[in-house]
Amino acid sequence: MKIKTLTTLAMMIALTVTLSLMFIFPVPATRGFVTLCEVGIYTSSLLFGPVGGLFVGAMSGGLIDLISGYPEWALFSIIIHGVQGLILGSIYQRMSSRAGMFAGFTAASLFMIVGYALATSFLYSWPAGLASLPTNLIQNLFGIAVTVPLYQALQRIVHRVQFK
Repeated sequence: MKIKTLTTLAMMIALTVTLSLMFIFPVPATRGFVTLCEVGIYTSSLLFGPVGGLFVGAMSGGLIDLISGYPEWALFSIIIHGVQGLILGSIYQRMSSRAGMFAGFTAASLFMIVGYALATSFLYSWPAGLASLPTNLIQNLFGIAVTVPLYQALQRIVHRVQFK
């Protein structure tokens, strides 16, 4: 990867971690929390493809858990958020359309929701895993709702800069 791309991805990781730690919504049933990390992961996946999504997802997911005091979740978050970014980036790169974006968001969200339900079941209990489903669905829907207009705005900026 080029230095400029690596620097931008590092900034996306820092932004994702900061955004997530600024707005943490605790979920007592699962001893976890809901964050805005999907915004950074999804935006990186759309802008930089599967490798960018994987890199930003894995690094920010692990860092968020370590910094916020949930080290037992770090490995799960590295895998789940990394693959989540990889899925969206791969599908959107292949299809490059609204349908591709929708399919990518759907597949990535389902992977994250099911992945965290399984991880929660493993760490705590299956009822806690079930309790995590609605909160992870909300986290993904909110992430998508913020990512789509943000990505569209970033695309307009990129096109303006390239054609001036």
